[in-house]
Amino acid sequence: MTTLSSIEWTEQTWNPVTGCTKISPGCKHCYAETMTRRLTAMNVKGYENGFVISTHPERLNAPLLRKRPTIYFVNSMSDLFHEGVSDDFVDQVLDVIKRTPQHTYQILTKRAERLPVFFANRAVPTNMWLGVSVEDIHYGIPRIDELRKVNANIRFLSIEPLLEDLGEFNLEGIHWVIVGGESGFGARRMNPEWVTSIRNQCVGKGVAFFFKQWGAFSADGVKKNKKVNGRVLDGRKWEEYPSQTNVSS
Repeated sequence: MTTLSSIEWTEQTWNPVTGCTKISPGCKHCYAETMTRRLTAMNVKGYENGFVISTHPERLNAPLLRKRPTIYFVNSMSDLFHEGVSDDFVDQVLDVIKRTPQHTYQILTKRAERLPVFFANRAVPTNMWLGVSVEDIHYGIPRIDELRKVNANIRFLSIEPLLEDLGEFNLEGIHWVIVGGESGFGARRMNPEWVTSIRNQCVGKGVAFFFKQWGAFSADGVKKNKKVNGRVLDGRKWEEYPSQTNVSS
């Protein structure tokens, strides 16, 4: 089972795992948890367990059925490297990735400490982009160092929701940075200066920069609909991708 995605930086989502648990401030208003409640209430197949970590072996073969090259965000409704997901199941996911070289897979985790352990004796598939979430200095920045320990063709950061000024931080070995503000009930405001600081560091280091959204608050701090606030930063949309991609935008 794969689904067309409204996430601006991908094409489809593939969720062989669902459910998660909160581990840092970025999880406070988890969109996946909110969406899971709706899907469970609608009796959608695969969400019978609510937001409890659940693996779905029946979904593993979905990308094998698609021939057209596609960019997949893996586990938009979970975290593949959650401690409740076995190494064996992660290996099964990676096997599908290896068997479909026409596709590109984006995998994002907050459990960065597991990455260098898991990949100590495994190779990251060449068509897999590996990323970590970075919402603040205390929890987010240390994840970057863990990601850097893994030999991946594309390493990326999802800095969403950006909750504070990250200051100057090390972008060595990072190929792509996504930044976005929080949306939905209880959303926390993102200061434009925090965004431009990251953008300027990316430009200076030659790192591809993608600005996803302002979120619930406009650049001038007014709370509005996220679609009204838009995605324009300093007069333009920033939609850069790392060089190893078949994205045309």
